Amino acid sequence: MYERLRTYLIVAAQAGLAAELSWFITRDVLHSAEPLFAPAVAIGTIAGAIGNRIRRTLEVIAGLTVGAMVAHLVTRAIGGGPAQTGVVVALAISAAVAIRGTGAVTAQAGGTALLLGSVAPGPDLAVSKTESAVVGGVVAIAVAYLILPLNPMRVAHRIVRPTVDAFARELTATADALTHRDLQQAKDALQRFSATREQRQKATELVAAAQQVVVLSPWRRRRLGMMRRYQHAAEHLEDAYSSACEMVKWATATIRAGEPVPAGLPASIEHVGQALRLLYREVLPGREPDPMRTRALQAIKDVNEACAEGVEFSGGVVATRVRATVSELLQASGLPQAEANKQAGLKADV
Repeated sequence: MYERLRTYLIVAAQAGLAAELSWFITRDVLHSAEPLFAPAVAIGTIAGAIGNRIRRTLEVIAGLTVGAMVAHLVTRAIGGGPAQTGVVVALAISAAVAIRGTGAVTAQAGGTALLLGSVAPGPDLAVSKTESAVVGGVVAIAVAYLILPLNPMRVAHRIVRPTVDAFARELTATADALTHRDLQQAKDALQRFSATREQRQKATELVAAAQQVVVLSPWRRRRLGMMRRYQHAAEHLEDAYSSACEMVKWATATIRAGEPVPAGLPASIEHVGQALRLLYREVLPGREPDPMRTRALQAIKDVNEACAEGVEFSGGVVATRVRATVSELLQASGLPQAEANKQAGLKADV
Protein backbone atom coordinates (compact mmCIF):
# COMPACT_ATOMS: atom_id res chain seq x y z
CA MET A 1 0.00 0.00 0.00
CA TYR A 2 2.82 2.40 0.87
CA GLU A 3 4.60 1.79 -2.45
CA ARG A 4 1.33 2.23 -4.35
CA LEU A 5 0.69 5.53 -2.55
CA ARG A 6 4.18 6.77 -3.41
CA THR A 7 3.70 5.83 -7.05
CA TYR A 8 0.40 7.68 -7.36
CA LEU A 9 1.35 10.72 -5.29
CA ILE A 10 2.76 12.48 -8.35
CA VAL A 11 -0.45 11.66 -10.24
CA ALA A 12 -2.46 13.39 -7.51
CA ALA A 13 -0.17 16.42 -7.71
CA GLN A 14 -0.53 16.52 -11.50
CA ALA A 15 -4.31 16.34 -11.24
CA GLY A 16 -4.42 19.17 -8.71
CA LEU A 17 -2.20 21.43 -10.78
CA ALA A 18 -4.05 20.66 -14.02
CA ALA A 19 -7.40 21.40 -12.35
CA GLU A 20 -6.18 24.76 -11.04
CA LEU A 21 -4.65 25.84 -14.35
CA SER A 22 -7.62 24.78 -16.49
CA TRP A 23 -10.04 26.54 -14.12
CA PHE A 24 -8.02 29.74 -14.33
CA ILE A 25 -7.81 29.65 -18.13
CA THR A 26 -11.51 28.94 -18.74
CA ARG A 27 -12.85 31.33 -16.08
CA ASP A 28 -10.41 34.25 -16.09
CA VAL A 29 -8.91 34.14 -19.59
CA LEU A 30 -11.68 32.76 -21.82
CA HIS A 31 -14.60 33.78 -19.55
CA SER A 32 -16.33 30.51 -20.37
CA ALA A 33 -19.91 29.85 -19.28
CA GLU A 34 -18.82 26.36 -18.17
CA PRO A 35 -15.52 26.82 -16.26
CA LEU A 36 -15.98 23.70 -14.14
CA PHE A 37 -15.96 21.40 -17.15
CA ALA A 38 -12.31 22.05 -18.03
CA PRO A 39 -10.88 20.94 -14.64
CA ALA A 40 -13.20 17.92 -14.70
CA VAL A 41 -11.78 16.87 -18.08
CA ALA A 42 -8.21 17.58 -16.91
CA ILE A 43 -8.62 15.45 -13.78
CA GLY A 44 -10.27 12.63 -15.74
CA THR A 45 -7.49 12.65 -18.32
CA ILE A 46 -4.68 12.50 -15.75
CA ALA A 47 -6.22 10.13 -13.21
CA GLY A 48 -8.23 7.95 -15.57
CA ALA A 49 -5.65 7.01 -18.19
CA ILE A 50 -2.14 6.91 -16.81
CA GLY A 51 -0.81 4.83 -19.68
CA ASN A 52 -2.12 6.84 -22.65
CA ARG A 53 -3.27 10.32 -21.78
CA ILE A 54 -3.17 11.73 -25.29
CA ARG A 55 -5.58 9.07 -26.53
CA ARG A 56 -7.78 9.66 -23.47
CA THR A 57 -7.90 13.39 -24.21
CA LEU A 58 -8.83 12.82 -27.84
CA GLU A 59 -11.54 10.34 -26.78
CA VAL A 60 -13.05 12.84 -24.34
CA ILE A 61 -13.04 15.65 -26.90
CA ALA A 62 -14.42 13.41 -29.66
CA GLY A 63 -17.19 12.04 -27.46
CA LEU A 64 -18.12 15.44 -26.15
CA THR A 65 -18.18 16.97 -29.63
CA VAL A 66 -20.42 14.21 -30.99
CA GLY A 67 -22.78 14.47 -28.01
CA ALA A 68 -22.93 18.26 -28.18
CA MET A 69 -23.59 18.33 -31.93
CA VAL A 70 -26.35 15.74 -31.74
CA ALA A 71 -27.95 17.42 -28.73
CA HIS A 72 -27.86 20.81 -30.40
CA LEU A 73 -29.36 19.60 -33.69
CA VAL A 74 -32.05 17.39 -32.16
CA THR A 75 -33.22 19.85 -29.51
CA ARG A 76 -33.39 22.58 -32.14
CA ALA A 77 -35.57 20.32 -34.26
CA ILE A 78 -37.89 18.72 -31.66
CA GLY A 79 -37.33 20.72 -28.48
CA GLY A 80 -36.45 19.48 -25.00
CA GLY A 81 -38.13 17.20 -22.50
CA PRO A 82 -37.87 13.66 -21.08
CA ALA A 83 -38.86 11.89 -24.31
CA GLN A 84 -36.64 14.12 -26.42
CA THR A 85 -33.74 13.51 -24.06
CA GLY A 86 -34.01 9.77 -24.64
CA VAL A 87 -33.93 10.34 -28.39
CA VAL A 88 -30.92 12.64 -28.06
CA VAL A 89 -28.95 10.10 -26.00
CA ALA A 90 -29.82 7.22 -28.36
CA LEU A 91 -28.81 9.20 -31.42
CA ALA A 92 -25.57 10.44 -29.82
CA ILE A 93 -24.50 6.92 -28.87
CA SER A 94 -25.45 5.67 -32.35
CA ALA A 95 -23.38 8.41 -33.93
CA ALA A 96 -20.39 7.54 -31.74
CA VAL A 97 -20.71 3.87 -32.71
CA ALA A 98 -21.06 4.80 -36.37
CA ILE A 99 -17.70 6.58 -36.33
CA ARG A 100 -16.24 3.53 -34.59
CA GLY A 101 -15.57 5.33 -31.36
CA THR A 102 -14.20 3.45 -28.38
CA GLY A 103 -16.21 2.76 -25.25
CA ALA A 104 -14.88 5.99 -23.73
CA VAL A 105 -16.02 8.00 -26.76
CA THR A 106 -19.46 6.39 -26.68
CA ALA A 107 -19.90 6.96 -22.95
CA GLN A 108 -18.77 10.59 -23.23
CA ALA A 109 -21.11 11.21 -26.17
CA GLY A 110 -24.07 9.75 -24.32
CA GLY A 111 -23.32 11.64 -21.11
CA THR A 112 -22.87 14.94 -22.90
CA ALA A 113 -26.06 14.43 -24.92
CA LEU A 114 -27.97 13.67 -21.71
CA LEU A 115 -26.69 16.81 -20.00
CA LEU A 116 -27.24 19.17 -22.91
CA GLY A 117 -30.44 17.58 -24.18
CA SER A 118 -32.15 17.68 -20.79
CA VAL A 119 -31.80 21.46 -20.53
CA ALA A 120 -32.44 22.24 -24.19
CA PRO A 121 -29.27 24.31 -24.57
CA GLY A 122 -28.52 26.88 -27.18
CA PRO A 123 -25.43 26.80 -29.35
CA ASP A 124 -23.40 28.85 -26.89
CA LEU A 125 -23.55 26.18 -24.17
CA ALA A 126 -22.53 23.37 -26.53
CA VAL A 127 -19.64 25.44 -27.89
CA SER A 128 -18.60 26.46 -24.38
CA LYS A 129 -18.48 22.85 -23.20
CA THR A 130 -16.43 21.75 -26.18
CA GLU A 131 -14.06 24.65 -25.68
CA SER A 132 -13.68 23.77 -22.00
CA ALA A 133 -12.98 20.11 -22.86
CA VAL A 134 -10.22 21.15 -25.24
CA VAL A 135 -8.70 23.43 -22.60
CA GLY A 136 -8.86 20.72 -19.94
CA GLY A 137 -7.28 18.12 -22.21
CA VAL A 138 -4.50 20.39 -23.44
CA VAL A 139 -3.68 21.54 -19.90
CA ALA A 140 -3.61 17.93 -18.68
CA ILE A 141 -1.13 16.96 -21.40
CA ALA A 142 1.02 20.03 -20.71
CA VAL A 143 1.14 19.25 -16.98
CA ALA A 144 1.79 15.53 -17.51
CA TYR A 145 4.59 15.90 -20.04
CA LEU A 146 6.04 19.39 -19.70
CA ILE A 147 5.33 21.03 -16.34
CA LEU A 148 5.30 18.15 -13.84
CA PRO A 149 6.22 14.91 -15.63
CA LEU A 150 6.60 11.58 -13.88
CA ASN A 151 10.12 10.40 -13.11
CA PRO A 152 9.90 7.42 -15.49
CA MET A 153 12.68 5.33 -13.98
CA ARG A 154 11.43 5.82 -10.42
CA VAL A 155 7.97 4.72 -11.48
CA ALA A 156 9.34 1.72 -13.37
CA HIS A 157 11.53 0.60 -10.48
CA ARG A 158 8.76 0.88 -7.91
CA ILE A 159 6.26 -1.13 -9.90
CA VAL A 160 8.53 -3.64 -11.66
CA ARG A 161 10.62 -4.66 -8.65
CA PRO A 162 7.77 -6.08 -6.52
CA THR A 163 6.27 -7.75 -9.60
CA VAL A 164 9.54 -9.48 -10.46
CA ASP A 165 10.16 -10.39 -6.81
CA ALA A 166 6.72 -12.02 -6.54
CA PHE A 167 7.32 -13.90 -9.80
CA ALA A 168 10.73 -15.21 -8.70
CA ARG A 169 9.56 -16.00 -5.17
CA GLU A 170 6.83 -18.34 -6.39
CA LEU A 171 9.27 -20.10 -8.73
CA THR A 172 11.50 -20.77 -5.72
CA ALA A 173 8.50 -22.03 -3.75
CA THR A 174 7.54 -24.34 -6.61
CA ALA A 175 11.08 -25.73 -6.87
CA ASP A 176 11.06 -26.39 -3.13
CA ALA A 177 7.65 -28.07 -3.35
CA LEU A 178 8.91 -30.39 -6.10
CA THR A 179 12.04 -31.25 -4.16
CA HIS A 180 10.07 -32.24 -1.06
CA ARG A 181 6.99 -33.49 -2.95
CA ASP A 182 4.86 -31.09 -0.94
CA LEU A 183 1.54 -30.91 -2.77
CA GLN A 184 0.04 -28.25 -0.52
CA GLN A 185 3.06 -25.99 -0.95
CA ALA A 186 2.78 -26.36 -4.72
CA LYS A 187 -0.94 -25.53 -4.62
CA ASP A 188 -0.28 -22.47 -2.49
CA ALA A 189 2.42 -21.29 -4.89
CA LEU A 190 0.07 -21.74 -7.84
CA GLN A 191 -2.67 -19.78 -6.10
CA ARG A 192 -0.34 -16.91 -5.23
CA PHE A 193 1.11 -16.98 -8.74
CA SER A 194 -2.32 -16.69 -10.32
CA ALA A 195 -3.24 -13.85 -7.95
CA THR A 196 -0.50 -11.59 -9.35
CA ARG A 197 -2.43 -10.90 -12.58
CA GLU A 198 -3.72 -7.51 -11.44
CA GLN A 199 -0.28 -6.51 -10.19
CA ARG A 200 1.27 -7.43 -13.55
CA GLN A 201 -1.38 -5.53 -15.48
CA LYS A 202 -0.74 -2.44 -13.38
CA ALA A 203 3.00 -2.82 -13.93
CA THR A 204 2.48 -3.01 -17.70
CA GLU A 205 0.27 0.10 -17.61
CA LEU A 206 2.76 2.13 -15.60
CA VAL A 207 5.73 1.07 -17.72
CA ALA A 208 3.76 2.22 -20.79
CA ALA A 209 3.05 5.52 -19.03
CA ALA A 210 6.71 5.98 -18.19
CA GLN A 211 7.68 5.17 -21.78
CA GLN A 212 5.27 7.80 -23.07
CA VAL A 213 6.69 10.40 -20.68
CA VAL A 214 10.22 9.70 -21.92
CA VAL A 215 9.15 10.06 -25.55
CA LEU A 216 7.09 13.23 -25.10
CA SER A 217 8.83 15.09 -22.29
CA PRO A 218 12.04 16.93 -23.27
CA TRP A 219 13.14 16.83 -19.62
CA ARG A 220 13.10 13.00 -19.54
CA ARG A 221 14.40 12.21 -23.04
CA ARG A 222 17.81 11.06 -21.79
CA ARG A 223 16.13 8.00 -20.24
CA LEU A 224 14.83 6.78 -23.59
CA GLY A 225 17.32 3.93 -23.99
CA MET A 226 16.65 2.50 -20.55
CA MET A 227 12.88 2.78 -20.92
CA ARG A 228 13.05 0.97 -24.24
CA ARG A 229 14.79 -1.89 -22.44
CA TYR A 230 12.02 -1.93 -19.84
CA GLN A 231 9.31 -1.89 -22.50
CA HIS A 232 10.98 -4.66 -24.49
CA ALA A 233 11.47 -6.76 -21.37
CA ALA A 234 7.87 -6.18 -20.22
CA GLU A 235 6.51 -7.71 -23.43
CA HIS A 236 8.57 -10.88 -22.99
CA LEU A 237 7.99 -11.08 -19.24
CA GLU A 238 4.26 -11.30 -19.87
CA ASP A 239 4.83 -14.35 -22.08
CA ALA A 240 7.31 -15.72 -19.55
CA TYR A 241 4.64 -15.40 -16.87
CA SER A 242 2.16 -17.40 -18.96
CA SER A 243 4.70 -20.18 -19.51
CA ALA A 244 5.73 -20.16 -15.87
CA CYS A 245 2.10 -20.35 -14.73
CA GLU A 246 1.67 -23.50 -16.82
CA MET A 247 4.94 -24.79 -15.39
CA VAL A 248 3.65 -24.39 -11.83
CA LYS A 249 0.34 -26.08 -12.72
CA TRP A 250 2.10 -29.09 -14.16
CA ALA A 251 4.59 -29.23 -11.30
CA THR A 252 1.58 -29.54 -9.00
CA ALA A 253 0.21 -32.29 -11.25
CA THR A 254 3.59 -34.07 -11.14
CA ILE A 255 3.49 -34.21 -7.35
CA ARG A 256 -0.17 -35.24 -7.28
CA ALA A 257 0.43 -38.09 -9.74
CA GLY A 258 3.46 -39.37 -7.82
CA GLU A 259 5.69 -39.12 -10.89
CA PRO A 260 9.47 -39.27 -10.55
CA VAL A 261 11.14 -35.92 -9.90
CA PRO A 262 14.80 -35.95 -10.98
CA ALA A 263 16.92 -33.43 -9.08
CA GLY A 264 17.47 -31.39 -12.21
CA LEU A 265 13.77 -30.54 -12.54
CA PRO A 266 13.35 -28.40 -9.40
CA ALA A 267 16.91 -27.09 -9.86
CA SER A 268 15.98 -25.80 -13.31
CA ILE A 269 12.98 -23.92 -11.92
CA GLU A 270 15.11 -22.36 -9.20
CA HIS A 271 17.64 -21.21 -11.78
CA VAL A 272 14.85 -19.66 -13.85
CA GLY A 273 13.91 -17.60 -10.80
CA GLN A 274 17.51 -16.52 -10.30
CA ALA A 275 17.81 -15.54 -13.97
CA LEU A 276 14.68 -13.46 -13.58
CA ARG A 277 16.15 -11.60 -10.62
CA LEU A 278 19.37 -10.95 -12.55
CA LEU A 279 17.37 -9.65 -15.50
CA TYR A 280 15.91 -6.94 -13.28
CA ARG A 281 19.09 -6.14 -11.34
CA GLU A 282 21.67 -6.30 -14.12
CA VAL A 283 20.22 -6.25 -17.64
CA LEU A 284 17.50 -3.60 -17.39
CA PRO A 285 19.84 -0.97 -15.87
CA GLY A 286 22.12 -1.49 -18.88
CA ARG A 287 24.79 -3.85 -17.54
CA GLU A 288 26.12 -6.87 -19.42
CA PRO A 289 23.58 -9.71 -19.72
CA ASP A 290 26.16 -12.51 -19.44
CA PRO A 291 25.51 -13.47 -15.77
CA MET A 292 21.77 -13.61 -16.37
CA ARG A 293 22.13 -15.65 -19.54
CA THR A 294 24.55 -18.03 -17.83
CA ARG A 295 21.98 -18.68 -15.10
CA ALA A 296 19.21 -19.15 -17.66
CA LEU A 297 21.28 -21.65 -19.61
CA GLN A 298 22.09 -23.48 -16.38
CA ALA A 299 18.34 -24.03 -16.09
CA ILE A 300 18.39 -25.64 -19.54
CA LYS A 301 21.34 -27.83 -18.56
CA ASP A 302 19.48 -28.96 -15.44
CA VAL A 303 16.28 -29.73 -17.34
CA ASN A 304 18.23 -31.69 -19.97
CA GLU A 305 19.75 -33.81 -17.20
CA ALA A 306 16.31 -34.36 -15.68
CA CYS A 307 14.89 -35.50 -19.01
CA ALA A 308 17.85 -37.82 -19.57
CA GLU A 309 17.30 -39.34 -16.14
CA GLY A 310 13.64 -39.87 -16.92
CA VAL A 311 10.41 -37.90 -16.50
CA GLU A 312 6.83 -38.89 -17.15
CA PHE A 313 4.04 -36.93 -18.81
CA SER A 314 3.51 -34.11 -16.31
CA GLY A 315 7.23 -33.77 -15.67
CA GLY A 316 7.81 -33.55 -19.41
CA VAL A 317 5.36 -30.65 -19.67
CA VAL A 318 7.18 -28.92 -16.80
CA ALA A 319 10.43 -29.31 -18.73
CA THR A 320 8.88 -27.85 -21.89
CA ARG A 321 7.53 -24.87 -19.94
CA VAL A 322 10.94 -24.31 -18.38
CA ARG A 323 12.42 -24.09 -21.88
CA ALA A 324 9.72 -21.69 -23.05
CA THR A 325 10.19 -19.45 -20.00
CA VAL A 326 13.95 -19.39 -20.46
CA SER A 327 13.51 -18.46 -24.12
CA GLU A 328 11.37 -15.47 -23.15
CA LEU A 329 13.90 -14.35 -20.55
CA LEU A 330 16.72 -14.61 -23.08
CA GLN A 331 14.70 -12.53 -25.53
CA ALA A 332 14.04 -10.00 -22.78
CA SER A 333 17.81 -9.74 -22.36
CA GLY A 334 18.21 -8.87 -26.04
CA LEU A 335 18.65 -12.16 -27.91
CA PRO A 336 16.68 -12.63 -31.15
CA GLN A 337 13.82 -15.12 -30.92
CA ALA A 338 15.46 -17.76 -33.15
CA GLU A 339 18.69 -17.71 -31.12
CA ALA A 340 16.83 -17.72 -27.79
CA ASN A 341 14.71 -20.70 -28.86
CA LYS A 342 17.81 -22.53 -30.04
CA GLN A 343 19.66 -22.00 -26.76
CA ALA A 344 16.58 -23.04 -24.80
CA GLY A 345 16.24 -26.23 -26.80
CA LEU A 346 13.01 -25.26 -28.51
CA LYS A 347 12.07 -25.67 -32.14
CA ALA A 348 12.49 -22.56 -34.28
CA ASP A 349 8.72 -22.10 -34.73
CA VAL A 350 7.83 -22.28 -31.01
